[in-house]
Amino acid sequence: MRTIAVVEILENKKNALTGSDLSGYRLILIKPAKNMKKIMYALILPLVVVSGLVLANREIKNEASKKSTSTPFSAAEKKAALKKWEATPDGIRYKKWEASPEGKKVYAGEAKVRKHISAFTNMEAVVTSLSLPPGSRLGFGVMVRINGDDYILSFGSEKSDRNLLNVNNEFQQLHTLNVNDKLIIRSHNVSHAPKYSYPILSGDYVERASKLIYKRAPRQGGC
Repeated sequence: MRTIAVVEILENKKNALTGSDLSGYRLILIKPAKNMKKIMYALILPLVVVSGLVLANREIKNEASKKSTSTPFSAAEKKAALKKWEATPDGIRYKKWEASPEGKKVYAGEAKVRKHISAFTNMEAVVTSLSLPPGSRLGFGVMVRINGDDYILSFGSEKSDRNLLNVNNEFQQLHTLNVNDKLIIRSHNVSHAPKYSYPILSGDYVERASKLIYKRAPRQGGC
């Protein structure tokens, strides 16, 4: 009898566990799992949001960088920037210089050599001075006359090379020039500045008495 009673009691408990009471146990076990999921979501969601914001910000910066480097200024933007600069004190002084007889003379001198500059062809020149105007900050250069107009022939800063004996710099032979020397010169550029009363020629190639005495070395990475 006791054996039967024990078996019945065990069977009753088994049935209870497989019935409504078991569902209660399931609820007890499931609830912590759901809470853990909520906690995980709460931890992961901010990370996802922050990561998304970082990536979005990076994309925006990359796009802005691409636009700033790859998109050239339009003609209208250049014109607007020039107009804005012309209203500044420096711009006003520059415009005043352009309209002055001195400024017009410099522009006329530039126009006379523009064709030779564009084609990089020979120009006959005569040395008129071995020094540049007082206060000049154009490096080494001489004054020359071309077709009756005076020009600054600038070669830029001198670079000394102490490792080469008896050679002071790349302008060594240019230092042997004398007033009234006749030259053949070529230049890639002519410019001007209100500070100077003469057009400024870049000295890129110089011959004297049919002998090459200077040729500007090509820039690194250039031709």
